[in-house]
Amino acid sequence: MTESRPYFAVNSVPSNYHQTYGYGGYQPPAFPVVRLRGLPFNCTDIDIYKFFAGLDIVDILLVNKSGRFAGEAYVVFAGNMHVEFALQRDRQNMGRRYVEVFRCKKQDYYGAVAAEVNYEGIYDVDYQRSPSPTPSRPKRFEDKDQMEFTEILKLRGLPFTVKKSQILEFFKGYQVIQDRVHIACRPDGKATGEAFVEFVTSEEARKAMAKDKMTIGSRYVELFPATHDEARRAESRSRQ
Repeated sequence: MTESRPYFAVNSVPSNYHQTYGYGGYQPPAFPVVRLRGLPFNCTDIDIYKFFAGLDIVDILLVNKSGRFAGEAYVVFAGNMHVEFALQRDRQNMGRRYVEVFRCKKQDYYGAVAAEVNYEGIYDVDYQRSPSPTPSRPKRFEDKDQMEFTEILKLRGLPFTVKKSQILEFFKGYQVIQDRVHIACRPDGKATGEAFVEFVTSEEARKAMAKDKMTIGSRYVELFPATHDEARRAESRSRQ
């Protein structure tokens, strides 16, 4: 779908990068997210990976309204220099449509995530690059206990180098089906920071929610109820 065209070198710093982030005094880095608008309605996350080829994407959230794709997305990058390069793709084509790429705030991103959680109860996205306190969330993030549980939990915020053995150790004392631990990967084979873990019963999965917001290594790990369909989709994407 994505129109083929040469891409700029990632190690070439945009001309406005130092003016934006400066050398004098420490400035806290902005949350590295952009918003896309005007996407084809059959767009997938793989199309967005291709659109931003050469950049390090941490997460993609396709925006749905009333269960239908709205032609918009939020893309979280590994750092702000990648955001600067991403902005240079503004009004370039994906298929026959030109795509707007523009800055947005962390609050916009979390608001979109909260809307997805409220609608489906299966999407939750977080992004943390350091062991700092977890950011504040919309109130609906606190309603996990009211969500419907299956035997599966979704983990977000994992170290990108996490191993299955670390996840099993994290859930030590809970009845995990050991061959049903799936670490999600992007099409290029890199870990997404997500995993799906299946327990022997839905009640055991609910009990394991006691580990929510505890750490693996230096990363806070968030847990969410997940559906079998969501776990299958993640496993299928990892094989593509």
